[in-house]
Order: sequence, then C-alpha cells, then structure tokens
Amino acid sequence: MAVSLGKAGHTPAARESGFAAHRAGVDRLLASYRAIPPGATVRLAKKTSNLFRARAANPAPGLDVSGLTSVIAVDPEARTADVAGMTTYEDLVAATLPYGLAPLVVPQLKTITLGGAVTGLGIESTSFRSGLPHESVLEMDVLTGAGEILTVAPEGEYADLFRGFPNSYGTLGYTVRLKIELEPVLPYVALRHVRFHDLRALEAAIATIVDERAWDGERVDYLDGVVFTAEESYLTLGRQTDEPGPVSDYTGMDIYYRSIQHDSATPKRDRLTIHDYLWRWDTDWFWCSRAFGTQNPRIRRFWPKRYRRSSFYWKLVALDHKYHIGDRIEARKGNPPRERVVQDIEVPVERTADFVSWFLREIPIEPIWLCPLRLREEGPAVRGGTRGWPLYPLERERTYVNVGFWSAVPTVPGQPEGAANRAIEQKVTEFDGHKSLYSDSYYREDEFAALYGGETYSELKKRYDPDQRLLDLYSKAVQRR
Repeated sequence: MAVSLGKAGHTPAARESGFAAHRAGVDRLLASYRAIPPGATVRLAKKTSNLFRARAANPAPGLDVSGLTSVIAVDPEARTADVAGMTTYEDLVAATLPYGLAPLVVPQLKTITLGGAVTGLGIESTSFRSGLPHESVLEMDVLTGAGEILTVAPEGEYADLFRGFPNSYGTLGYTVRLKIELEPVLPYVALRHVRFHDLRALEAAIATIVDERAWDGERVDYLDGVVFTAEESYLTLGRQTDEPGPVSDYTGMDIYYRSIQHDSATPKRDRLTIHDYLWRWDTDWFWCSRAFGTQNPRIRRFWPKRYRRSSFYWKLVALDHKYHIGDRIEARKGNPPRERVVQDIEVPVERTADFVSWFLREIPIEPIWLCPLRLREEGPAVRGGTRGWPLYPLERERTYVNVGFWSAVPTVPGQPEGAANRAIEQKVTEFDGHKSLYSDSYYREDEFAALYGGETYSELKKRYDPDQRLLDLYSKAVQRR
C-alpha cells in the first residue's frame, strides 16, 4: 500500500489528502495556462532556476506551479514514489530516506527539481550503474504545449513523448507528476579517495570500475572524481555500509573537496552518513564557493550555515549577471571582461584523458569534476531493447565520462563572443561526445539539429505543441529567448 507523507501520518486518509492537494495544484496550473493570451509564449512562473544561460524577459504571465512542489506518496514495498514535477531533490530525499530508500540518481544540488533533472538531464555518482534520472521514471503526467495533460510511459500511445522528453528543456511540455523507482540505501557511505599521477591511468581505472563494479577487491556503489592538475587527480569510490562508526562533517569549517587530496599511494579513507554523502557537494557548490570568499576560514566562521548552500550562491551569481559586478571589478583592475565557462560535457571513456589534457592546456579552469556514466541496461524504462533517448543520443553499452567545469576565463580582444565555449563545443564533437544545454551554447542550427534530435524533435514538436506555444529547443538553448 502506498503511504503519503503528510502531517496527518501514513494513513489512507493522508494518502488521499496528498493526491487531493496535488489535484488542486494541477487545477491552478491549468487555470494559469488558460489565462495566458493566445500567441504568447508559455513559460513557468518560477522565481528560481539552476540554468546558467540568460533568457529574454517574457511579458506574459507564467504557469502557476506553486501547487506542484511536494512528494505526493511513497510506496516502500514497491519502492516507488509519486512526485510533483517541481519538487526539489532536497525534499524528495527527505521523504524517502526514512524508509531506507533513495532515488536511483540524486543530482548534486539540493534545489534541482525532479522535473528539471528529467527534462534537462541530471547526473551523479550512481550514474555508472543507474544511468540518468529519466531512466528510472515509470510514467509521467505532462502538460503539453497544446494545454493537455497526458500520462506518458515507456509503452503506449505517448511512448514517443516519453522517449523524447529528456533534454527537451520544457519545449515539449512540463512534468506535472512523475512516478519513479527507488533503491534501498544503507545509513553510511565508506569512501576511498584514490590518487592518480597520470590521466591515462585514471581513464583505465574508470573503465575497469564501471565494468567490474569493484576496485582492489572492494565493491563500488558510488563513483566520481576530481582533477586538480594533469599530475594530481582522484577517483572517489563509495561503498554503502551499515557498520557503525565515526563520520565526517563537511557542513562546518571543513571543506569536502579539499579532504580528497593526499600524497599517499594508499587510498585515503573517510565515512559520511548517506544524507551527508548525497549532499556533500552542495555546501560549497562543489568548489565554487571560493569565488565568494566562503572558503576563507575568517569569513567561513561567520557565514551563516543556512546561506552556505548552492541555492544562495546561485542568487549571488544572478546578481552578478544582472549588474555585471565581476566585470566592473575587473575593469577597475585594468582587466578585460570574463567569459563564463559553466558546462557539463560527456565524452567516451577512451577519450577522457585526451579531452582533459586538452582542457587543462587551453582553458585556465580547475578543479574539474568527473562522473562516469553508462545508460541502464535493465528496468521498466528500457524495456524493448536498444531504444534510446533521441534528444541526447548516448549509445547503450558504452561508457562515457561527464566532465564538469564551472568558472570564467578572460576574454581575448579580437576573438568572437564565447570563444572558449565554442572551442569546447568543437572539441567535444570531435571526440564523439555531447554537451548539456543548461548553459551557454553557440552551435549553428544545422549542427544543433544533428546533435539534439533533428527530425525526431521536429515531429514531436508538431504533435505535442502544434501551435508553437512553447519555445523550440534551439531558440531556448542557443538564441537565449
């Protein structure tokens, strides 16, 4: 029996209350859709976002998603959850962990929403065994551009929308409800930080761990890595455990990514609670909090904990984008403006060392995050053989490595806008990889179509948004509309 998460307790009445509240939220959503003038672009009325690309202001009212921010129900026996589309992973994890369950993939930042991770892709250290968040979706209710709410699943009348929805970024519709798989988790995660002095050795180790799910005779449940220099990189190998013992805390003065570094040939060991492991990157937004001085002990000591999280740092970045604070400071120093280089890309594992070596030579950003990825080979969403996800066409049975880098570089007079980002796009394509679309993109329209769905996307757009109420993907991702 499914149980709801509410103040009334885990009773059938509470379950019905959860779904009733969700239905009321859907009613408000539909009413707001009908209030948008014909011909006006339909967008969400959201105050927050995890996107890093600018977009034009929308004069029309947005969709009211205020009633779509809750976990509707968790079924601990079936290991599933019904979740409203705008629910954050912070709230989702808080609802599932009491049952010893978690989503199969939990993106690193607390305020990423489930719907956002499905339509815009998400990744984390379980992705080498569990793929991407959309691969553990059993069914979705989607508000299409035509104003219909359709229940879509891997099989059935709307299977094409189910397959085409990932990486569509709200251009085919918005998730209203998602039913997802959950997996059992233990209370703690034991970590090994393994150092590498050579990128080829790092690359070979990733391939071995993904294939064997183990390293040096010990099971690996979580896998990601950090590159500081070509001579200093690490893989962090996590193993679930229920063994009691001391745990580290990186929400205070200690900084997680700095704890990874060591000089020994023997892996450095650590332990976290499962909760703190899932959110280990959020306190310092990986390492980006250093831009705000938060990693300076004298500042960190007095920086309130409630503001030591990615959502608050993002607000500071939004202020910088609005008022060009960073460029003004650089100008006073006599320096040119800086180009934002905030990207996640995937390359095949056998090209990882090539790409990282090129990046370290050409783009002055460090550290770099690594997260191995392999599409799922089993589960309800992948039934039917080799059918993939056409708007982000990774190959099944092939290992990729996500490379994440988030900073800015000085512009060079005479070079075109986005010169560093353009170079990255060209290199990723050369290496048979893909780039996420949550940040700035510079592809030509024909290049973009070849990489992100082409005719398949066009057909989906015609079927589910016939009047073009939603922006198309190229307009949104590249033209910043």
